[in-house]
Amino acid sequence: MTRRLAQICRHPIKGHGRETLASVRLSEGACLPWDRRWAVAHEAARLEPGWNPCMNFARGAKAPELMAITSVLDEGTGRVTLHHPARGEIRFRPDDPADLHRFLDWVGPLIPESRARPAQIVSAGRGMTDSDFPSVAILSMASLADLSARMGQDLSTHRWRGNLWLEGAAPWAEFDWTGRDIRIGEAVLRVQERITRCTATQVNPESGKTDAQTLSALEAHFGHQDFGVYATVIQGGTVALGDEWSLP
Repeated sequence: MTRRLAQICRHPIKGHGRETLASVRLSEGACLPWDRRWAVAHEAARLEPGWNPCMNFARGAKAPELMAITSVLDEGTGRVTLHHPARGEIRFRPDDPADLHRFLDWVGPLIPESRARPAQIVSAGRGMTDSDFPSVAILSMASLADLSARMGQDLSTHRWRGNLWLEGAAPWAEFDWTGRDIRIGEAVLRVQERITRCTATQVNPESGKTDAQTLSALEAHFGHQDFGVYATVIQGGTVALGDEWSLP
């Protein structure tokens, strides 16, 4: 099977929507552009300057309905359009304080009453990924197909909120790539570590309802809850759908 890049995805607001792309230009030492550019801090957050861990933010693991949001970013204006099947559409600028209350009113009904309420939108000068280093999440279509077959249900790529999806690898081969470099299109990335997953992956990204026991399936079949790998960009360049990838 040809080794090719099958999907590119970014999430402009962490935990609040996904957007697929045809191509993107990666930069050395940076996250995928505009990925997790913003995050929605809740009222119980304990924020430090710059990057902060995910426990400070509203996200699908604690508010499953958020997983059904899709997004479109206008890079020129910094305006984001979010859509949810139960909440309709909202367009706003996350950097504009005048838009904050309108966004909070829109998203509030998607947060369980038992959870801390969304309070502010923050940024860090880098992507607010779950890793404490600027990362790009690389995932395998073959691993997804294998897990889907074992579970007896088709699992969407959007459950996993990855950035670059690859075709042509053996199932789960990506776990052997730690410390290795991978070339995708013009860019080269170094695989750093496996991604340990949370309950957000159990949620159907179309409905926002929990319908797949992904974590227990991973544990039962493989003895862990990992899916995909984090990588850092060591040589920038453009990557596009259909680009071939290779390992040295």
